[in-house]
Amino acid sequence: MKLVDLHVHTTASDGTFTPSEAVAHARDLGLSAIAITDHDTPAGIPAALAAGAACGVEVLPGIEVSVDYEGRGIHILGYGIDPAAPSLRHLLQWVVAERRRRNAEIAAAFQADGIGVTLDDLAAANPGAVIGRPHFAAWLAAHGYAETVNDAFRRFLDRGQRYYRKRTYIPLRQGLDVICDAGGKPVMAHPLQYRFEEDALLRCVETLRAGGVVGMECLYSAYDEAQSAYLQGLAARYGLCVTGGSDFHGSRKPIEMGTPPVPYALLETLKNR
Repeated sequence: MKLVDLHVHTTASDGTFTPSEAVAHARDLGLSAIAITDHDTPAGIPAALAAGAACGVEVLPGIEVSVDYEGRGIHILGYGIDPAAPSLRHLLQWVVAERRRRNAEIAAAFQADGIGVTLDDLAAANPGAVIGRPHFAAWLAAHGYAETVNDAFRRFLDRGQRYYRKRTYIPLRQGLDVICDAGGKPVMAHPLQYRFEEDALLRCVETLRAGGVVGMECLYSAYDEAQSAYLQGLAARYGLCVTGGSDFHGSRKPIEMGTPPVPYALLETLKNR
């Protein structure tokens, strides 16, 4: 069976594999296709497409953005985007500026407590990346303030911890419209990660579908068979296509590309929406 992974991050955002390394890794694992879905940037797509053409792995251009849903961030995967679309570029310029504001507040809070991380440090260690909390967490782990990246999040950077700072998310309608304007197909990422009660999850899915979402990530590295089956039932109920992916970040997360197995047929269905 031909298999795919429709949720892959690279060094363009917070992964540890370059785009070409991610494609080569997919080839080595025997995957037929991957989607590059970096957070808030399409910067890794051109290199990934070139690498895919060279080694026979199909690369689907994508992105992952966070939109505001009732005051909280919901992740939307945009598949098949044109990375050069003007509407996408303008939106992401705003997102990067908002991230820089938040990053500056986080860095200032650490420095006030004698933890000397700077934005220049993070930029130098992650050239070309869209800097975010994972880069702070990696710095903290590398400099002995935390045992691991996950430990750094848990003790310093998760919501409710001392160095967490609230993020301003893209308005829901605007985020979905921009993905569509860029030729993309919006899909709800990892629906159970938001920890909604069932009624709230159903309302969220209904709202996203009404806004143009065409699919739901039902096969996901953190979900067991029962959870995936539940989500596939929801997708059928709301007329959404099923997608799946690992949320691969390289060494930054203990998740292998291609986990769980996602059949190529799901990618074909997505393309035909």
